[in-house]
Amino acid sequence: MAEGVPAHQVSDGNVFADLGLPDADVLLVKARLAQRITEIATRSGMTQAQTARRLGTSQPKVSALFTGKLAGFSIERLLRFVTALDQDVDIRITPKPRRRRRATVSVTADEAESGPRSVRGQGAGRR
Repeated sequence: MAEGVPAHQVSDGNVFADLGLPDADVLLVKARLAQRITEIATRSGMTQAQTARRLGTSQPKVSALFTGKLAGFSIERLLRFVTALDQDVDIRITPKPRRRRRATVSVTADEAESGPRSVRGQGAGRR
């Protein structure tokens, strides 16, 4: 390794931003929503077909959702899925701290077993 070159880069918590993908904050929010939907359906013991009926979509769409293939899902659609699973959605808008360069978008999910979890991405979400 060359002298002065770091062995690794420290992540800001958004792998999509680390990879330089456009709309990284949107991708992170979608991934976190999909993760939560998958956790809820799995924990309740529903099959993909049962989950599809509950969400008003098809089993192949649920399979894509469960495996992280999210190109066909908007944030709005994922939020409808969350509410279809009897979960409340609370959207808060707050001023960003001065110490942070950019505003962020985050998803926080309360979980009875493990307490709240939050994922935060850089930049304002557009989708």
